[in-house]
Amino acid sequence: MTMKAARRSTRHARVGPRGFARAMLAGALLCNAGSAWTQLDAGKSTLVAISRQMSVPVAGNFTKFDANIDFDPAKPAGGSARLTVDTASYDLGNSTYNDSVRGPAWFDAKAYPQATFVSTAIAPTGPNQYSVSGNLTIKGHTESVAVPVVLTQQGAMQTFDGTLPIHRLLFGIGTGDWKDTSTVADEVLIKFHIVIAVQHAAR
Repeated sequence: MTMKAARRSTRHARVGPRGFARAMLAGALLCNAGSAWTQLDAGKSTLVAISRQMSVPVAGNFTKFDANIDFDPAKPAGGSARLTVDTASYDLGNSTYNDSVRGPAWFDAKAYPQATFVSTAIAPTGPNQYSVSGNLTIKGHTESVAVPVVLTQQGAMQTFDGTLPIHRLLFGIGTGDWKDTSTVADEVLIKFHIVIAVQHAAR
């Protein structure tokens, strides 16, 4: 329903219950969204996980993920972020390795097709720098984490950059012989470059 249509409906004394409910829902959505929404620029955004095998860095890219971010630098505490990652999209550049990491010993993508991060608090730590606390869930296990994030804003574009170290064994990533941290280190770095466009509702 457009804003003009909503205004027209209020001029009539008789409004059906369905029409009234739709108008209330539309108004609530606009208020909750602050008349603005964001869209991920998937072509410019990257999400990389870097492990170390026999002390050699190995990087893989998640090629499918989505981000819902509502952030106003003037009101950082009121911001929120949710990232959803397709675990089967992890790409090491080799089909054999890709099949392996999608299996039960690693991401177990069939049983746990998504990993998520949901923010719980955002606090400024410096100019255009923030600490984003939240819950990270991988392979059905959730841990509280704090992510250092740097914001770059150009017009309607917001870019969020950061690196989050995690311990893979906490999430059951790498079972059996792969628990041996002399082969694959426990620490994994998750590096992200998230670009979003802030869209404003027409008035």
